[in-house]
Amino acid sequence: MSTVTVDPHTDSPQPRIPADGHHRDVNGGWLRPAVFGAMDGLVSNFALMTGVVGGDATPSTVVLTGLAGLAAGAFSMAAGEYTSVASQRELVEAELEAERIELKRNPGGELAELAQMYVERGVDPELAHEVARQLSADPNTALAVHAREELGIDPDDLPSPLVAAVSSFGCFALGALLPVLPYLLGATALWPAALLAVLGLFGCGAVVARVTARSWWFSGVRQLVLGGAAAAVTFLLGRLIGGAIG
Repeated sequence: MSTVTVDPHTDSPQPRIPADGHHRDVNGGWLRPAVFGAMDGLVSNFALMTGVVGGDATPSTVVLTGLAGLAAGAFSMAAGEYTSVASQRELVEAELEAERIELKRNPGGELAELAQMYVERGVDPELAHEVARQLSADPNTALAVHAREELGIDPDDLPSPLVAAVSSFGCFALGALLPVLPYLLGATALWPAALLAVLGLFGCGAVVARVTARSWWFSGVRQLVLGGAAAAVTFLLGRLIGGAIG
């Protein structure tokens, strides 16, 4: 894991290159969507619960609100993620099919197009043409190469809508459960839920630091401040609205 050092000439934090020479995973892999899904559930549900607490709701109402927010948010996230990823996959598959048809209809033109791409990257024209010719010998390889070069996609690594939906549902539900848990265990005041939410917010922010150049404490505090501000504003709104309609 990368660490940060201070440049003695600038006194500013400088990322230290890992000993193996590898870079960070800039896409975040599975960690980023999982953590942000849980963080979304935690912030939204905790803010929702503080809002009804601000309106002087009973503990049973707070529990009902929290569970309803958990279910509604998790299903909404899953449905939205499924639709989004499915639409993206359908678009990619349509583009792949169009490229497959073009490779069959005009193989010479596609070969020349691929060779030109390599020439534009600095490869000698004769070598570029030979590389393109060899890559185009197998239809599946040719499709994969054109997809990566022209569309920037990997035909063998398309996202699964079902996996995206299930993971979004689970991560959101896990985060949303944290502030509800103390009430389910018998708490009648907001502070145990707030304490658990604070720990969860800081923990999620610290984990996010694994895929950023920031330190774990900075990311943790930043997320704690943002999530706490959302909950505080919602509490005040609940207090104002509850007093107006009470």
